[in-house]
Amino acid sequence: MMDKVIIKTTGLTKKYGDFTAVDNLNLEIYEGEIFGLLGPNGAGKTTTLLMLLGLTEPTEGTAEVAGCDATKETLRVKRIVGYLPDNVGFYEDMTGRENLRFTGQLNGLEPDIIEERIEKLLERVKLSDVRDKKVGTYSRGMKQRLGIADTLMKDPKIIILDEPTLGLDPEGVREMLDLITELSKKDNRTIIISSHLLHQIQKICDRVGIFVKGNLLAIGPIETLGEKVFENEPITLEIEVLPLDGKVIEMINSINGISDIKTIEGKVIIQSHVEIRKELVKLLSQNDYEIRYLKQRGRELDDIYSRYFAGKE
Repeated sequence: MMDKVIIKTTGLTKKYGDFTAVDNLNLEIYEGEIFGLLGPNGAGKTTTLLMLLGLTEPTEGTAEVAGCDATKETLRVKRIVGYLPDNVGFYEDMTGRENLRFTGQLNGLEPDIIEERIEKLLERVKLSDVRDKKVGTYSRGMKQRLGIADTLMKDPKIIILDEPTLGLDPEGVREMLDLITELSKKDNRTIIISSHLLHQIQKICDRVGIFVKGNLLAIGPIETLGEKVFENEPITLEIEVLPLDGKVIEMINSINGISDIKTIEGKVIIQSHVEIRKELVKLLSQNDYEIRYLKQRGRELDDIYSRYFAGKE
C-alpha cells in the first residue's frame, strides 16, 4: 500500500442543534487502500461521507480530498469522487447502456469516450449480455454492478460505497468483493466502504475505523487493531493436530510465552501472552505433525466490534 494521504480530515465536526453527529474527527486515508467505516446506525458514518462529498458543510474543522477543500471546492471533489449509495437508483425503463450514456452526458464526456467506456465497463462488471435490457428487469446484484460501472464513467480517483453487498446472494457478494478489490489493487483507486457486514469487511479492507456516537474510537489494520483493543489479555489459539498425543502437548508447552494448554474434543486450546503461531507451526512441521486446523480466537473483527459496542472502550 502506498503511504500518500489522499483524504484528510482535521477536527471535522458536525452538529445538528445540541446533537453532535461527528465529533472532532481526525482521519487520514491513503491512496489505493480499501478503508472500512464501521459502526451502528447513527454512529456518524453517513454524515462523515456527506462531508467528504461536499454535500453537507461541517460545523467545525476541514475535510481535504485529493488536495481539495470538500466544502469550498465541491465541484472539483465531485469530478474525482464516485459515490454508490446503499439504494442505488436508475431509470428502470431505460437499458443499462442508456443509463450509463446518460451519466456520461451529465459528466460532460465526449460522445466517443462515452461509448467506449460503456462497452469496457459493462464487460468489466459482467453485464455485457444484458446491456440492452431495461434495468427494471435487473436483479439487485446486477443493479449493484451497474452502479459500480456508473461510478466509473467519470474515471474517479476515489470511490465511496455505502453497503455495497447488502441484499446480495453469496455469489453476488463474492463477485462484488472481487470487483472492489480489483478497483483498488489493479486501478490504484482509493475505496471507502461503509458497512455493518463485518465478515466481508474483514476479507478485503486494508484498514478499518470504528465509529461510535460520532467518535472514531479505533483505527488501523485489523490485526494490529486487535492487539490494541485486547492489550494485556491472553491470546487464544485453537489447533487440531495429528497425531494428538502426549508428546505433542509437551512439545507445544515448551514454547515460551504459553500460560495455559488443554485439549477439548480433539482440539488443543492454547493461551499465551505473545504471538506464537509462526513458532508453533514451524515446531510441529519439523517434527512431522499434521496441522489440520489453526485459528486465533477472540481477536477477529467481530470481537473488536463487539468489545467497543459492549461499552468497554
